[in-house]
Amino acid sequence: MKGKVERMASPAEHISLLDGKVSRLIIRLAIPSIIGLSFNALQQFVNAIFVGTLGAQAIAAVSITLPIVVLLTAVGQGIGVGTASFVSRNLGAGNSLEASRGASSALALAVPIGVGLTVALLLNLRDVLAVLGASPTIMPAALDYAWLLLFGYTLMLLNMVNGFIVRAEGNTRFSMWTMITSFTLNALLDPILIFSLDLGVRGAALATLLSQISATSLYVLYFVKQRGIVRVRPSFATWRGDRVKQMAAIGAPATFTGILSAASFVLLNRAAAPFGDNSIAAVGIAARLITIGALPIMGLCIGSQAVLGFSWGAQDFARVQRAAKFMLSVAVGFSASFSAVVVVFARPIVQLLSDSETVTEIAVPACIMFHLFFRAFWCAVRCNNHASVVRESPSECRRFLREARISLRTSHTAAARHLGF
Repeated sequence: MKGKVERMASPAEHISLLDGKVSRLIIRLAIPSIIGLSFNALQQFVNAIFVGTLGAQAIAAVSITLPIVVLLTAVGQGIGVGTASFVSRNLGAGNSLEASRGASSALALAVPIGVGLTVALLLNLRDVLAVLGASPTIMPAALDYAWLLLFGYTLMLLNMVNGFIVRAEGNTRFSMWTMITSFTLNALLDPILIFSLDLGVRGAALATLLSQISATSLYVLYFVKQRGIVRVRPSFATWRGDRVKQMAAIGAPATFTGILSAASFVLLNRAAAPFGDNSIAAVGIAARLITIGALPIMGLCIGSQAVLGFSWGAQDFARVQRAAKFMLSVAVGFSASFSAVVVVFARPIVQLLSDSETVTEIAVPACIMFHLFFRAFWCAVRCNNHASVVRESPSECRRFLREARISLRTSHTAAARHLGF
């Protein structure tokens, strides 16, 4: 039994985590993750382009749901980061059986969490959207979009955890191709459902739901055919206290990060709401660009996580430090470059996402201001969050949360004043 569980996958499918050159190993692992999450970002961008053709109210309706998406994603990141750290550290320690048990337990835990959050939000959806700043004119479209999005949340949660598990064992390429497949299907379905079937924003949400189903199917095949090192089996799923505690303690900072991000979007939407739907749409465009730019950084950090966790499990702390420093230097360089591109080309980028001149005039300064103040914050959040996966330092988490709160207040106040909110 144990021998079967510990059977290694083909070298063609996995990248060896024992490679002595840390920077080269991180790049090999991170590039597929970056490509995969960049396609995820492109998927959001394509969705935004199609929705933008439906008018300012449609853009505002989708934008008003962004805090819900960010908050729900934070739950998936918390479970995923905790699971990936647990899996990679146990693989580094040579205990693939415990890694399999942790992965199976995390997936079993994700289902009731996803269903519970979905039901809770659906029962109070109108009130939640009102709190987020939805006006009476955009409420019907926001309800249509959010309802379908929430209907597929459990699948999205499972896909996120599956992706973290697969990447933690070194198979970042499979995760990449899964995301590319999901994007391709979404991009093909968007025009059909939005325009040909005249479903509007519901079509955009339905396209996202169907692409999530396709991704789930691919992950199911991956584990059923035992393509990886980790085995996912119902018999391995036990919610043992110490195992769950380890994963929860490590994943909590990622969830707190998402909660802070969602809070910032709520504050911005509520600040923009008194100025009308055009302002909400403009802020939504700027916020969406921030999330798009953050995804490649997340790809780098997620790809690096397997190296960090594996090295920690093998007690090679010097290797952990080298990996973390390399990851941070690359992330800072990309962050600065992305900010510069958005600031310089803000108007043509916004014009791709909206054909309303009024929305464009508000969104351009919003994009510039957001990326001047938020870019370094997102970079620090993502890298610090994933680096803390192996440090497990309570003092580091407290310092991170304190800096995040200060940055959040400063950024929100400056942006609101600049935009006249």
